[in-house]
Amino acid sequence: MRYNWCATLDKPVNHETGRYDTPGQTPVKVYRTGDAPPGALDGEAVAVLGYGNLGRSAALNLRDSGVKVRVGNRDDEYADRARADGFEVVPLATAAGDDIVFVLLPDEVIPEVFSRDVAPELRPGTAVAFGSGYSLAFGLVRPPETVDVLLVAPRMAGGATRTRYLAGQGFWACIGVEADRSGRAHRRMLGLADALGALRPAALEMTAATESALDLFVEQTIGPLLGTALIIAFEVGREGGIPAEALVMEMYMSGEMETVFEGFRTSGFLRASGDHGPTAIFGGLTRAIEIDREDIAARFRRVLEDIRSGAFAERFQAEARNGYSMLSMAQSILRGGSHITDAEARLRRAADLPDPPADRV
Repeated sequence: MRYNWCATLDKPVNHETGRYDTPGQTPVKVYRTGDAPPGALDGEAVAVLGYGNLGRSAALNLRDSGVKVRVGNRDDEYADRARADGFEVVPLATAAGDDIVFVLLPDEVIPEVFSRDVAPELRPGTAVAFGSGYSLAFGLVRPPETVDVLLVAPRMAGGATRTRYLAGQGFWACIGVEADRSGRAHRRMLGLADALGALRPAALEMTAATESALDLFVEQTIGPLLGTALIIAFEVGREGGIPAEALVMEMYMSGEMETVFEGFRTSGFLRASGDHGPTAIFGGLTRAIEIDREDIAARFRRVLEDIRSGAFAERFQAEARNGYSMLSMAQSILRGGSHITDAEARLRRAADLPDPPADRV
């Protein structure tokens, strides 16, 4: 077998087809706008639980698509914003009596709120949809056996689901039916996804367990690896005499990295290399070969097993019960002073760029 630096460790590339040999893997079912039945949500009232970034975007998108929507939320600043946006706001328990209840609360909050305010009020034949598979995958909620259980999980940050909807682009999503008690669950799932804007590019069908593993796995592997690489490169570059401002500019503030990822999306991860010159390709390829892939793969497998076993969910729920002590400490560190943050600030001032939003400082 020819050496292929990008092949997975245990699934070599088939050089006749150019694809991975993955025995037993079935193709993912993909849905587009035309797959949603016309009038799929006609006569259905939808309650959006939670009015944070994703809840607000979902409620606005659904309303703009002609769906009857109201918001379930406790009486706080988020409820005030929902009212300012023209929505009727009712207590969570009241909203849970609607035809389709779309749960868009934080993952760690859902179990308590669902058992206390939502589950007792769900009517037979109605549907409860989750914007994340987390609570279902790890058995943190138990919907009544008389309701449809749906998954409609956007693969986009909350605010961007709104801007992309308004731009006519929509956003990708993971969707699925966990339980069909009404005979209309599939229709409801597609109708909800379509009204949100999630079928404009495409939505992939999967279980809540798969969606949760996918979401957490990427967050806990690629994210930490990329973040750590950026910080180490910054530190080593400074040690080597490269100006700190130049490092943050080159790594991300120039926007070049955004175009690299855009190239992955439009051309494909490997074929996007055509956008780069021979020097970049040769350097990147030869350095990639030097990386200890066995070690990284072993770490990633441990992460995936930790997620699928429920161990991570147990730790995160404990973190929430303990008042987010670790998260609070991490946020204090991240928002404190650092060489990389100082370099960003100096570059912004020198280039007359606006400061970051106040809520990010």
